[in-house]
Parts: sequence; C-alpha cells; structure tokens
Amino acid sequence: MTTTDAAGVAMNTDAPSEPGHDQGVHGYHKQKDEHLKRLRRIEGQVRGLQRMVEEDVYCIDILTQVSAGTKALQSFALQLLEEHLRHCVADAAVKGGDEIDAKVEEATKAIARMMRT
Repeated sequence: MTTTDAAGVAMNTDAPSEPGHDQGVHGYHKQKDEHLKRLRRIEGQVRGLQRMVEEDVYCIDILTQVSAGTKALQSFALQLLEEHLRHCVADAAVKGGDEIDAKVEEATKAIARMMRT
C-alpha cells in the first residue's frame, strides 16, 4: 500500500522486510550525521519548491529547482547504495553461503528501482 507522510510524500508501506535484515549497525552508520544533514538540506529544497508555487514563480524556474532536488536525492541514493555494497554485501560475502546470493539480489533490485526513477 502507498500512503503519504506529513509532507504529502508518497511512501510504500507494503515493502516487506527482507530476510537477514538486523536492526543493528548498517552500512551508513558511520555517515549518519552527514546523511541527516544532507536530507535536511533536500527537505529545505522541497519546501522552497512549495513556496515557489505558492508565490506563483515562473514555471521554468520551478522546474530548474525540481531538477536540482532530484539530482540531490539521486546523489544521496547512490552514496547509500555504495555504503550498502561496502558494508552489507561485503559482510555477506565474507559469511558466504546463501546470504551473499540474497544480498546481491537485494542490491540488484535496489539498483533497478533507482534506474526506473
């Protein structure tokens, strides 16, 4: 099911929890503060877009800012993916067995989702 958060952003609430996901330390843990700072900056960009629409700013100017926000999110996603590969997938490779196959499949699906956007 897709719902919206407080800002009206669509969220997939049907996404199943993948097997092997622990609630411990994830690949992005060491960069968590930097990631949160980056996400707050992106959130500010989106609020700026809302303000631009409210103020009837010229559509091309809004589209330019949409492009900048989209690029910022894509850049964040790529960084998060790299950290996932370096931490989670590499850890599964060390453990061996079926876990590496599951992590590679999971990463491949994530990449496919990123390419669709």
